[in-house]
Amino acid sequence: MTEVDRLRYLRVLLVIAGLACLALYPLMVFWPSGWAWHVGHSDYQMMIVGFYATLGVFLILAARNPLANLSLIWFAVWSSVVHAGIMAVQAVSQPGKMGHLAGDVPALFIVAIALAILTPRSREQPADEKLGSRNVQLPGAS
Repeated sequence: MTEVDRLRYLRVLLVIAGLACLALYPLMVFWPSGWAWHVGHSDYQMMIVGFYATLGVFLILAARNPLANLSLIWFAVWSSVVHAGIMAVQAVSQPGKMGHLAGDVPALFIVAIALAILTPRSREQPADEKLGSRNVQLPGAS
Protein backbone atom coordinates (compact mmCIF):
# COMPACT_ATOMS: atom_id res chain seq x y z
CA MET A 1 0.00 0.00 0.00
CA THR A 2 1.40 3.40 -0.94
CA GLU A 3 1.59 6.28 1.52
CA VAL A 4 -1.01 8.15 -0.52
CA ASP A 5 -3.40 5.19 -0.28
CA ARG A 6 -2.71 4.91 3.45
CA LEU A 7 -3.65 8.54 3.99
CA ARG A 8 -6.79 8.14 1.88
CA TYR A 9 -7.89 5.13 3.96
CA LEU A 10 -6.97 6.95 7.16
CA ARG A 11 -9.19 9.87 6.17
CA VAL A 12 -12.12 7.50 5.59
CA LEU A 13 -11.46 5.68 8.86
CA LEU A 14 -11.31 8.96 10.79
CA VAL A 15 -14.77 9.88 9.52
CA ILE A 16 -16.14 6.41 10.31
CA ALA A 17 -14.58 6.44 13.80
CA GLY A 18 -15.91 9.93 14.40
CA LEU A 19 -19.41 8.92 13.37
CA ALA A 20 -19.17 5.85 15.62
CA CYS A 21 -18.25 8.10 18.54
CA LEU A 22 -21.27 10.26 17.78
CA ALA A 23 -23.44 7.13 17.69
CA LEU A 24 -22.53 6.09 21.24
CA TYR A 25 -25.73 7.35 22.87
CA PRO A 26 -28.06 5.61 20.40
CA LEU A 27 -26.02 2.41 20.82
CA MET A 28 -26.45 2.65 24.60
CA VAL A 29 -30.22 3.01 24.16
CA PHE A 30 -30.78 0.28 21.58
CA TRP A 31 -28.11 -2.26 22.65
CA PRO A 32 -27.56 -1.62 26.35
CA SER A 33 -26.03 -5.03 27.09
CA GLY A 34 -23.16 -4.25 24.73
CA TRP A 35 -22.76 -0.50 25.22
CA ALA A 36 -24.34 0.78 28.48
CA TRP A 37 -22.76 0.04 31.86
CA HIS A 38 -25.62 1.26 34.03
CA VAL A 39 -29.37 0.74 33.93
CA GLY A 40 -31.43 3.92 33.78
CA HIS A 41 -29.96 7.41 34.05
CA SER A 42 -26.29 7.67 34.93
CA ASP A 43 -24.24 10.85 35.23
CA TYR A 44 -21.16 8.77 34.37
CA GLN A 45 -22.67 7.58 31.09
CA MET A 46 -23.59 11.14 30.08
CA MET A 47 -20.00 12.25 30.76
CA ILE A 48 -18.68 9.44 28.56
CA VAL A 49 -21.21 10.31 25.83
CA GLY A 50 -20.10 13.95 25.99
CA PHE A 51 -16.43 13.00 25.81
CA TYR A 52 -16.89 10.64 22.86
CA ALA A 53 -19.18 13.07 21.01
CA THR A 54 -16.46 15.71 21.29
CA LEU A 55 -13.77 13.24 20.20
CA GLY A 56 -15.99 12.19 17.29
CA VAL A 57 -16.33 15.74 16.00
CA PHE A 58 -12.58 16.28 16.19
CA LEU A 59 -11.80 12.97 14.48
CA ILE A 60 -14.07 13.99 11.61
CA LEU A 61 -12.33 17.37 11.42
CA ALA A 62 -8.92 15.63 11.54
CA ALA A 63 -9.85 13.73 8.37
CA ARG A 64 -9.27 16.95 6.42
CA ASN A 65 -5.57 16.87 7.24
CA PRO A 66 -4.50 13.83 9.27
CA LEU A 67 -0.82 14.80 9.24
CA ALA A 68 -1.63 18.02 11.08
CA ASN A 69 -3.58 16.06 13.71
CA LEU A 70 -1.28 13.16 14.59
CA SER A 71 -1.40 13.89 18.33
CA LEU A 72 -5.18 13.70 18.33
CA ILE A 73 -5.15 10.48 16.30
CA TRP A 74 -2.57 8.83 18.59
CA PHE A 75 -4.58 9.99 21.62
CA ALA A 76 -7.60 8.24 20.10
CA VAL A 77 -5.51 5.09 19.55
CA TRP A 78 -4.00 4.83 23.03
CA SER A 79 -7.03 6.05 24.98
CA SER A 80 -9.12 3.45 23.13
CA VAL A 81 -6.67 0.68 24.00
CA VAL A 82 -6.63 1.69 27.67
CA HIS A 83 -10.39 2.15 27.83
CA ALA A 84 -11.07 -1.18 26.10
CA GLY A 85 -8.56 -2.99 28.31
CA ILE A 86 -10.17 -1.68 31.49
CA MET A 87 -13.65 -2.51 30.22
CA ALA A 88 -12.56 -6.02 29.20
CA VAL A 89 -11.34 -6.73 32.73
CA GLN A 90 -14.53 -5.27 34.19
CA ALA A 91 -16.73 -7.27 31.79
CA VAL A 92 -15.04 -10.52 32.75
CA SER A 93 -15.05 -9.80 36.48
CA GLN A 94 -18.58 -8.40 36.87
CA PRO A 95 -21.66 -10.60 36.55
CA GLY A 96 -23.97 -9.56 33.76
CA LYS A 97 -21.38 -7.48 31.87
CA MET A 98 -20.12 -10.13 29.43
CA GLY A 99 -22.18 -8.56 26.61
CA HIS A 100 -19.58 -5.80 26.44
CA LEU A 101 -17.11 -8.33 25.06
CA ALA A 102 -19.31 -8.36 21.93
CA GLY A 103 -20.00 -4.61 21.90
CA ASP A 104 -17.90 -1.67 23.00
CA VAL A 105 -14.75 -3.59 23.95
CA PRO A 106 -13.99 -5.07 20.50
CA ALA A 107 -15.19 -1.87 18.80
CA LEU A 108 -12.57 0.19 20.65
CA PHE A 109 -9.82 -2.36 19.99
CA ILE A 110 -10.68 -2.57 16.28
CA VAL A 111 -10.71 1.20 15.83
CA ALA A 112 -7.43 1.55 17.76
CA ILE A 113 -5.69 -1.14 15.71
CA ALA A 114 -6.96 0.20 12.38
CA LEU A 115 -5.93 3.77 13.25
CA ALA A 116 -2.51 2.58 14.45
CA ILE A 117 -1.91 0.68 11.22
CA LEU A 118 -2.91 3.58 8.98
CA THR A 119 -1.48 6.53 10.93
CA PRO A 120 1.96 7.74 9.83
CA ARG A 121 4.65 7.86 12.49
CA SER A 122 5.82 11.32 11.37
CA ARG A 123 4.42 14.47 9.80
CA GLU A 124 6.33 13.96 6.53
CA GLN A 125 3.88 14.13 3.63
CA PRO A 126 4.23 11.71 0.74
CA ALA A 127 5.77 13.34 -2.32
CA ASP A 128 2.52 12.87 -4.28
CA GLU A 129 0.56 14.81 -1.67
CA LYS A 130 2.85 17.80 -1.12
CA LEU A 131 1.31 21.03 -2.23
CA GLY A 132 3.68 23.32 -4.06
CA SER A 133 6.51 20.83 -3.86
CA ARG A 134 8.61 22.88 -6.27
CA ASN A 135 11.94 24.00 -4.89
CA VAL A 136 11.52 27.72 -4.44
CA GLN A 137 14.51 29.65 -3.21
CA LEU A 138 13.74 32.74 -1.19
CA PRO A 139 15.91 35.82 -1.76
CA GLY A 140 18.80 35.79 0.69
CA ALA A 141 18.33 32.12 1.56
CA SER A 142 21.12 29.71 0.83
